[in-house]
Amino acid sequence: MCQLLGMNSSKPADLRFSFAGFAERGGRTGEHKDGWGIAFHTRRGCRLFTEHRATIESPLAEQIKRRRIKASNVVAHIRKATQGRVAPQNSHPFTRELWGRTWSFAHNGDLKGFHPDSGLYTPDGDTDSERAFCHLLSGLADRFRAAPGRRALYVAVSELSAEIAVHGTFNFLLSNGETLFAHCSTQLHYVARSYPFSVASLVDCERSIDFSSHNGVDDRMAVIATEPLTSNERWVAFVPGELKMFVDGKVQDGAALAAHGSRTGTQGAGQSCAMC
Repeated sequence: MCQLLGMNSSKPADLRFSFAGFAERGGRTGEHKDGWGIAFHTRRGCRLFTEHRATIESPLAEQIKRRRIKASNVVAHIRKATQGRVAPQNSHPFTRELWGRTWSFAHNGDLKGFHPDSGLYTPDGDTDSERAFCHLLSGLADRFRAAPGRRALYVAVSELSAEIAVHGTFNFLLSNGETLFAHCSTQLHYVARSYPFSVASLVDCERSIDFSSHNGVDDRMAVIATEPLTSNERWVAFVPGELKMFVDGKVQDGAALAAHGSRTGTQGAGQSCAMC
C-alpha cells in the first residue's frame, strides 16, 4: 500500500520533521520503493519534486529533509506500484492547472477497470491514479466555469470521489494551494497541532521535537498521513468513505458544508515559519 502525507496550515510552515519520518517508509520501515514525490504550495506557486527511486536511496529526498521550504499546503506520496510502470511520469503527486491555480493530487489504492471517457485533462503516465485525478478535475471543470465557493467545491469533490471509489480503494489527497481535501476508503489519519504545543516523537526513526520552540500562539496546522507518524500525539482515524476538507489548519465540518453556504477565505498573512 502506498503512503500519503499532507499538511494544511494557517500560515506557511516547515514540514521537515514530519517528512523525515515519512521518508523512512520508502524502503526502510516500509516496502514502498517505486518512487516518491512532494508538492509544496507556496505563495509563489506550486513547487513539485518527484523521483522514481526509493526515498532511502534518494539524494533529493535527503535535501528535502534539510531544506526549510515554507508552504501552507503540502501533498506527498511514497509509491508501491500496483498499476503502471516504475517511471518518472508515474510518480505522485500529479499536478494540473484549473481556474488559475495549480492542483496537486496523490492516491493510495487500486482502481480496477477504471478507464473513464476522455475529458479536459488527460494522463501523461499509465496509472489508475493519474486517470482518477484527470477525471476528477475534468468533472470540476465541467461543473464550474470559475472557482466556486468552498461549500459547492466540497459537494462536487465528494460526489466525484464517490463515483470513482466504486472501482476500488481510493484514499487520496488533493489541494489547490488554499484548501486540502483528504478522502478515505480504507485507512487515513490526521493530527491537529495548535497552541499550547508539545513534544512529539517520530515512529519511524529516533527523532523528537518540541513544537513550542518553533511555533507561536496563533500557529495552527493539520497533518494527514496513511498511518500516524508520531507515537505521543492524538491522531484521529478517518471513517471509510469520508471526505474531509482542511482550511487554515483546521478540519471543516463536512455535514455543515453540504447543508449551508460558506464564504471563501484567504490564507493567513503571517510571515513566521512554523514547523510540523
